Amino acid sequence: MLDSFILILLIGFLGGQIARRLKAPALVGMVLLGIILGPQVADLISPDVLAASASWRAIAVMVILMKAGLGLDREKLQQQGTVALRLGFLPAACEALVIALAAIWIFQFDFFTGLLLGCIIGAESPAVIVPGMLRLKSLGWGVTKGIPDAILTGSALSDVLLLLVFSLLLNFLAQGTTSSVTLPFGITLSTVQLLPLQIICQILLGVLLGLATARLLVLLLAKRNWTQNAVQDSLVAASLALLLVVLAEKFPFFSGYLAVMATGFFLIELDAALARRLRSGFDGLWVVAEIVLFVLLGASIQLQVLETTLVPGLVILASGTLIGRALGWYLSTLGSNWKWRERLFLLPGNSAKATVQAAIGAIPLAQGIQGGETILAIAALSILVTAPLGAWAIPIFAPKLLEKGEVDPTKVAIARRIVILAAVDTSPLASQVLTKTADLARRSDAEVIVLHIIRTNDPLGVEHLQEKSQRLLADIRHKFIAITGSIPEEIIRFTQDYQVSEIVMGKRGHQPWDEVLVGSVSQAVLESSQIPVILVEDERIANYSGFRSSEVQN
Repeated sequence: MLDSFILILLIGFLGGQIARRLKAPALVGMVLLGIILGPQVADLISPDVLAASASWRAIAVMVILMKAGLGLDREKLQQQGTVALRLGFLPAACEALVIALAAIWIFQFDFFTGLLLGCIIGAESPAVIVPGMLRLKSLGWGVTKGIPDAILTGSALSDVLLLLVFSLLLNFLAQGTTSSVTLPFGITLSTVQLLPLQIICQILLGVLLGLATARLLVLLLAKRNWTQNAVQDSLVAASLALLLVVLAEKFPFFSGYLAVMATGFFLIELDAALARRLRSGFDGLWVVAEIVLFVLLGASIQLQVLETTLVPGLVILASGTLIGRALGWYLSTLGSNWKWRERLFLLPGNSAKATVQAAIGAIPLAQGIQGGETILAIAALSILVTAPLGAWAIPIFAPKLLEKGEVDPTKVAIARRIVILAAVDTSPLASQVLTKTADLARRSDAEVIVLHIIRTNDPLGVEHLQEKSQRLLADIRHKFIAITGSIPEEIIRFTQDYQVSEIVMGKRGHQPWDEVLVGSVSQAVLESSQIPVILVEDERIANYSGFRSSEVQN
């Protein structure tokens, strides 16, 4: 089993990187290599790992839903009014109904079997949609109107609805009868009549349990300080979130995945600082979870069942998306402030299938439902077609269809490359500048550009400065550059060329111009720079020992 996990992680990572270099989504490479490693082709993954793949996928989905909750914005959701709620029901319901009618026509299914297929195919994939929407939020696309938040919330709610209807239909088709429940006062209702109550119960209890879990995490991790670092914070939060998923399977009165997402959402409201730490931790967990999820997803796809259903399956998928979902999207955004381009974005942004289809696509066949093999084939086809398309289309069409707004760093992790420029000369002050730069770079995991502007011909001094840079920045990615030119102009030019985040330079106004970067030079940089400038004063003439640094931003 251990060798299978090593193979999944290494080969899956390699496949993702190859896909990225080919300008394709990483999950495409992971799924394709999962197919190759799986029993359909090379059969290199242990049967024990494949048997437990549903559990591993549940863990991965828990991670991504926690990330989704930690990225939601309450103000944007309130601004959207009922759009997010309508997105949670109308597109999925319309798609399921259209697929049911198409299956009756193409495969001669009865209505309930067709609707069972519609529930499987209509479910949206959090593993594709959540990373895509969080990525858009970190870049600012659609954030002004809260479009990514509405899609995230609607996706979670639609899966609750379809999974409930799926369970009901599966029970009905397997037994051929509907069960009934006797309520107080002698009221008897069938499970079909109880469906609206079940949906409301699943949503409300899921939200309430998410709130309770968030309060418990704040109590343990923030108020009682039971943990010592961010890694332990993430471990405790992930364990409690996974407990919600497990309890939901044993006691199906609430939606475990919705509870996980609600936990992240309420953490932002209760303790934003804790939410930020957890956001970083779950970003790290997703690096591993993503590989495991999509490689095992590929390994679970049954290729042989696609042979006879390829063309009709594509017709089913196209009709469900272009007719059913399109109608649902129109009704969901009716009366909203969304422009037609923003509504059109729902096509790539809200239609990917993967996780749910892999989890439940084979259940009808396993339970002997008539048409189960066809249902499994179309579920597999939906993964192969819509997951790569969705992952590719979200970042491609967002800049074309959405408006860019201001990013709120308190709601989403902003992934960006941090570069610090250290402007140094050959004086002793260079050591202090490099030491301060190294301290800042280690705190923010930044790269460093060491810039020396040659004023006099001193090759030995430049060589010593380069050796000093190598020694003080040995554990930091850095580049040493020595050029001639005007000091302030070259510093400003390099900040623009290398997209520098901040400048660190020395200031000592009591020495000759040719020895150090003197006050007039630092003042010129301060007046011209659009980014923070940190000035390091010579400790030998400062009024106190150590660095005296000041940040100034124009």
